[in-house]
Amino acid sequence: MILTVTLNTALDITYHVRELRPHASHRVTEVTERPGGKGLNVARVLAALGHEVSVTGFVGGGTGQALRDGLAHTPGVADALVPVSGPTRRTIAVVDTTTGDTTQLNEPGPQISPAEWSAFQEAYEILLRSASAVALCGSLPPGVPVGAYAQLVRTARALAVPVLLDTSGEPLRRGIAARPDIVKPNADELAELTGAHDPSQATRDARRRGAHTVVASLGARGLLARTPDGDWRAAPPRAVRGNPTGAGDSAVAGLLSGLVERLPWPERLARAVALSAASVLAPVAGEFDRAAYEELLGRVGVTAEP
Repeated sequence: MILTVTLNTALDITYHVRELRPHASHRVTEVTERPGGKGLNVARVLAALGHEVSVTGFVGGGTGQALRDGLAHTPGVADALVPVSGPTRRTIAVVDTTTGDTTQLNEPGPQISPAEWSAFQEAYEILLRSASAVALCGSLPPGVPVGAYAQLVRTARALAVPVLLDTSGEPLRRGIAARPDIVKPNADELAELTGAHDPSQATRDARRRGAHTVVASLGARGLLARTPDGDWRAAPPRAVRGNPTGAGDSAVAGLLSGLVERLPWPERLARAVALSAASVLAPVAGEFDRAAYEELLGRVGVTAEP
């Protein structure tokens, strides 16, 4: 079983409009609503790839119940969420169907009490005992200590469970010092962490800070990986247009599935890039265009870095 952790789960609502204009009223042409948060998106992609997945994190209130109801209809994904008293947040994505651009509005999340954080840690340790790998994903809700991910990384490492960390800011800075197996920042998050704006230098600096492997998302240019087994760049064969929300989460699913399947790094990276690109062609986060994925997979260019 692969475990994904989303401390700040969300009910994702996506609106499609013909053209998004400031200070104007808009007629929504399509609405979708589904369980969200980075780790839940990762879990859906992993399940679509045929892996057994459990999701955990915090959930509460009427929004949280709607999230759990949606999760109950997600094949292959087991609900191990921990209830809290505060309401789960909503995220609103507004897709301009003319340009393909997406505007994202993210609520902060529920206030987590010390007792709720303690209960989560106990549940997390129990879940890890059945896990082949764990992904720690996304932002922290109010009340959770800024060093939470560092603590969760150390718990996973104590139980010899490979751990991937995908967050940003101070939680990433502290988490990377706990020596996760993989971190997957995007270029902006990497620059914020290291102060280096050249991804090649920044990935080297991030490894020196504690991560065993650093895989940097470079947007349409693909991925740059610094690993103990070598360094690679992986790039899609062509640019794709669509909704990029969740593309990074699909890349995480590719990396995690490749890890548990013990694929060589070039194959893991090719899968991650193909999934990321195929997700841009899907209407909502946590899905991918399977035909596009299969077509792209064999055409991703993976080259060794000097």
